[in-house]
Amino acid sequence: MDDIKITKQTPIKELIEAHPETQEILMSYGLHCVGCHFSEFDTLEDGAMLHGLSDEDIDLMVKDVNEVVGKKEKPKAF
Repeated sequence: MDDIKITKQTPIKELIEAHPETQEILMSYGLHCVGCHFSEFDTLEDGAMLHGLSDEDIDLMVKDVNEVVGKKEKPKAF
């Protein structure tokens, strides 16, 4: 999943496995997906909609997730 932008269609399980640091972002939006058996099948959009997030909130969540993933993947300059 590295070098691929996270989208609303990204499966939650794949996101958490590849980028465990994103769990905090998901939880801040009410998605406590770590132990949820639906996370194996749901996309970010599916899970967010099941938790009552609006389209705007889903877009913000995906943006926040991409920012966290982007920070992790960028090497630090010396």
